[in-house]
Amino acid sequence: MKSFLILFSLVTATAGFALPSVGPDYQRPDAPAAAAWRDGGDASAWKTGAPADAFARGEWWKLFADATLDDLEARALAANQDLRAAAARVDEARAAAGLARSAYWPQVEANLSVSRDQYSLTTPNSLPNSLATTYRAPLAASWELDLFGRIRRLNESARAQAEASAAAFESVRLSLTAEVAVSYFSLRALDQEAALIADGVELRQHALDLVASRRKSGAATDFDVARAETELALTQADAAVTANHRAALQNALAVLVGEPAASFQLAAVNAQSTTVLPAVPAGLPSELLERRPDVAAAERALAAANARIGVAKAAFFPAISLTGGAGYASGDIDLLFKADSRTWSIGPSLYLPIFQGGRNRANLERSRAAYDESVATFRQSVLVAFREVQDALTGTRLLAEQSAAQDRAVEAARRAGALAQKRYDAGFVNYFEVIDAQRTVLSAERTAAQLGAQRLNNSVTLIKALGGGWTAAPVTVAAR
Repeated sequence: MKSFLILFSLVTATAGFALPSVGPDYQRPDAPAAAAWRDGGDASAWKTGAPADAFARGEWWKLFADATLDDLEARALAANQDLRAAAARVDEARAAAGLARSAYWPQVEANLSVSRDQYSLTTPNSLPNSLATTYRAPLAASWELDLFGRIRRLNESARAQAEASAAAFESVRLSLTAEVAVSYFSLRALDQEAALIADGVELRQHALDLVASRRKSGAATDFDVARAETELALTQADAAVTANHRAALQNALAVLVGEPAASFQLAAVNAQSTTVLPAVPAGLPSELLERRPDVAAAERALAAANARIGVAKAAFFPAISLTGGAGYASGDIDLLFKADSRTWSIGPSLYLPIFQGGRNRANLERSRAAYDESVATFRQSVLVAFREVQDALTGTRLLAEQSAAQDRAVEAARRAGALAQKRYDAGFVNYFEVIDAQRTVLSAERTAAQLGAQRLNNSVTLIKALGGGWTAAPVTVAAR
């Protein structure tokens, strides 16, 4: 076992002696920034993007105060298969980081063996016996000295990749919860439209009955009856189209929550939605963008690419490995562990890259190009983040204005419809005016319902663009 003591002494002596790692040390590049948000908020607090996965995104959907949405989100987080696949990729990346970390340590292995050999008696220097049995119980050890930081850079890259994978998981999680919310609000808007169309069908059936009665008394024509029947049939067809859209959206929600579409059912809500539209706080700090998982993933991928430059550069330098072995070998198993049966060997090896045909230089150039690509990708992710937040902030203001105007249009259309019906009943106008007024009322009410869903979905978009929620209080990230 003296060889192992020698090897251990060499490991101990060289572990504290290491040259600085070759390759550039990582520094986050500058990112584009805006002086201020339009339509609310302040972007002046923006600073270079950094991973912020330790900041709570929280159950942001609870801002909408909708118990059904809360239940759907919980079910999606528990059973969505895309999210489970992303979690498995995180585990895979963490295991890969552990694999890279293992290169810091000597590798020791045992290989017990027994062999039975038949030797030729007609060859020179033949053994006295033609048969021999040999028992071996060796231990072998090897260790690469990380003098130029190749292993350190590999570990930096693997850790950054694991962090990027964790950020990608958060991106999938945020996208999933946002998609559930958008699908749910869109489905609720269809429920409101369906209720309006059902009222329209009932109103048109009543109008048809009234026109048919007036036709019998000679106060209406066959043409009036035909127009009333046409309007009733068109509204019934519209109800079927809306029901089909709702069914497709419900099936999409089933996939998001990880359930078969055939067994998933979400009851229709005929009443006006009570979902709360969360108010956007004034002066949103732009550092919330650092919580965006795609920005964090791009920044961590950039750090990994920077470390790989060091790995490529280390290939130009010598590599020193220490190998050793010790154990026992004997032809008699009873004598295997006796002192005379001991064996050992130790020997360092030195690798010198004298001529590689330009391979190492090409690999270094490739690594630098990959880093430049990662810088561009990171900066692009920041630009996209600013655009998405700005789009959502502008949408919040303009949709509020549009919704207020649409509400006024609904009230006016209802008054016009009531007046048209009275004028027709009094015989002042024909039935065309009543039909046009009813169409206008139904169209205005459906547009108002759609705008309500758009405002809710725009709030979800803004929350997603900011990485989830309005606050950035740090929390401890629980193990997945």
